[in-house]
Amino acid sequence: MRLFLISFLTITLVSCKTKTTKVVPIQQIVDFNGYQSYVENTKDTLLLVNFWATWCKPCVEELPYFIKASQTYSSKKFKTVFVSLDRAADFETKVIPFTTEKNMQTDLLLLNDVKNMNTWIRAINEHWTGAIPATILYKNGKQIYFHEGQLKEDELNQLINKYL
Repeated sequence: MRLFLISFLTITLVSCKTKTTKVVPIQQIVDFNGYQSYVENTKDTLLLVNFWATWCKPCVEELPYFIKASQTYSSKKFKTVFVSLDRAADFETKVIPFTTEKNMQTDLLLLNDVKNMNTWIRAINEHWTGAIPATILYKNGKQIYFHEGQLKEDELNQLINKYL
């Protein structure tokens, strides 16, 4: 019995020691100020922001490219955040399950500021009509690229490589 207990404890300690800590992505509902704060606090990193929604067919079509890029460039100073424009009421019941199913292991914000939408759309980029998908690159809190519409995988990779 004593030998069994010592063996069990040794195996448990070794397995605990070798496990890596998994970084849990941020998943939260924010207003425009919360979005701005997130962007401004991501320093020394190329931040790729993708505005999308679960109900947007072009958004869903391009998601695999963003997920793959997030994994491909994870060893570099690069970060992806998905900003959902779904309804806040659907966050727990639709958005989180959708992102889990798609294995979107990046930060997820739901921008819940519908009342001020026309104001923050123009504040994010003066050329943005509000159509999604929309992709933005930031470096040190400053916007360096904006694209309204769907991106192809090669376009996305060229874009990332250009600014990394």
